[in-house]
Amino acid sequence: MRNFKILAALLLSTSSSAVFAEDIAGTWKNIDDKTGSSKAIIEIRQETNGTYTAKIVKVTPRPGYTPKETCMNCPAPYTNKPILGMDILKGLKPAEGSNFTHGKIIDPLSGHIYSMKAKLSPNGKRLTLRGYVGVSALGRSQTWIRND
Repeated sequence: MRNFKILAALLLSTSSSAVFAEDIAGTWKNIDDKTGSSKAIIEIRQETNGTYTAKIVKVTPRPGYTPKETCMNCPAPYTNKPILGMDILKGLKPAEGSNFTHGKIIDPLSGHIYSMKAKLSPNGKRLTLRGYVGVSALGRSQTWIRND
């Protein structure tokens, strides 16, 4: 009986880590991995099914740069849609601890859609996203900084 209680406690503690994953909802500064400057303010929200979606709520171009206003190279349903207000991230699922997986993210400048995963920093202020095609090793990382 004692072994059963220990086993039950162990199973509950390991399964609850995925259920109680860190919350990433809120606003984030999108930091360009090439220039180091902020490109946009992104709002992440949790959907009723538990996945996360994100949209661009403000474009913050670097001085001297005029950003695109529409997603010209994007596939349907994003084709020629305004970048401001666009849902750029969908389906991101909480995983164990501070990890998130199985998302899709679109780069509105290139029009490419990538598989993605993310990891929240221990202090909850940085979100590292990894976009990739095929395997994660063949991708690119970007860090977002919590804005709220």
